[in-house]
Amino acid sequence: QVQFVESGGGLVQAGGSLRLSCAASGFTLDYYATGWFRQAPGKEREVFACISSSDGSTYYIDSVKGRFTISRDNAKTTVYLQMNSLKPEDTAVYYCAANIMGTQCPGRVYEYNYWGQGTQVTVSS
Repeated sequence: QVQFVESGGGLVQAGGSLRLSCAASGFTLDYYATGWFRQAPGKEREVFACISSSDGSTYYIDSVKGRFTISRDNAKTTVYLQMNSLKPEDTAVYYCAANIMGTQCPGRVYEYNYWGQGTQVTVSS
C-alpha cells in the first residue's frame, strides 16, 4: 500500500519542541516533493512546509518560518519536521503528502497525494 506514516506527535507546553517523522511506505521520494500539512478543528487543511526532491529547497508559510524546519534523510524515504517555540495556535492534526506530479512544491492541498493518517499535536498554554 502506498502511503505515508506520520509519527512523533503529542502534548507539549508552549515554547516546547517536537520532532515529527513522515515515512514513505511502498515508494521513495526521489521524484516527489513532500509537504507537511495541518488541520485544526473547524479550519481547512493548510500546507505550511514543503521540501523539493530535485534540489532540497524548502518552503514555509510565514507563521512557521524560523520555528519549523523540514528535512529529509539521505535514503529519501523519510521526511522530518522539527518544531521549536511551539504555540497554542500550532495545535492541529499534522499530515504529510507528496506531489506525485513533480519535484517542486505546489501551494494547493489538492495537488498532493498519498496521505497518511496524521498525528495529533497539542500545545498547551
